[in-house]
Parts: sequence; structure tokens; C-alpha cells
Amino acid sequence: MTDPVATYKQILRDVLEQRPAGIRRRLAEVLATSRSFITHLSSPVYAVPIPAQYVDSIFSVCHFSAAEREQFLAAYELAHPGKLSRPAPNAPLRQIELRLPDLHDPSLNAQLDRLLQDFALRIAHLVQGAFQNDKPGDKP
Repeated sequence: MTDPVATYKQILRDVLEQRPAGIRRRLAEVLATSRSFITHLSSPVYAVPIPAQYVDSIFSVCHFSAAEREQFLAAYELAHPGKLSRPAPNAPLRQIELRLPDLHDPSLNAQLDRLLQDFALRIAHLVQGAFQNDKPGDKP
């Protein structure tokens, strides 16, 4: 029987190998970790699981296709039942809008968009981690 952790790590590795150079660096920046840790996380040889709070950022930065996402989530759920708390299908989402100047260069506009998206994901991870570390009774 195949190890389910190795299965989803292999899916991640395959996705990373199909993406442009620099994707590991960008993922490391968003997850506030090192490129070597990303290599470790994506290696099926290592049994260390991918933390559940990283999954959405991995999908976002690596631009998983719908099929890749389904395969990864199925393997992740098999390896770690119930660890991924997915919002209910009817859960309200919060959206903000930023108005930015047009840089008159599609490449620069796209870079700025990615920078802001990555920045927002990093902030969300920091905030999410802070709330997960709170324990009842910790606050005055």
C-alpha cells in the first residue's frame, strides 16, 4: 500500500516541476520559510506532513488545476482525516478591493498583483497562526 503522505507530496512535487523557475522561492516567501524546507515538504521520501494551514497558500501560489487540487485533497484527507477545515459551501466570504494605478505594462501590473496577493496570504497565515495559538483562558 502506498503511503498517503508520500502520495500528496508527489502530487505537489509534480506540480512544482511543471511551474516556472522561482516557484519554490515564491512559495517559501509566502509561507515564511526557506526554499530547502519547500524541497523537504515536497519530497515523498520524507514522512513529515505538510501543515494544513499551508495547503491554501500552496494551491494559490502554485496554481493547481482543478484536477490536481482534487487529487491532492483526496490524498491529504486520506493521510490526515479531518485536518483540513474547509469552509462550508455557503460560508460567507470577505472580499476587499484595492485601487491601484495602471502601470501601462501588463508584465509590471501582473507582478504587482502577485506581490499583493502573496503579501495578503502571508498576513493571513500570521493572523491564523496567532489565533490557533490562543488558548481559552490566555486572555485577561
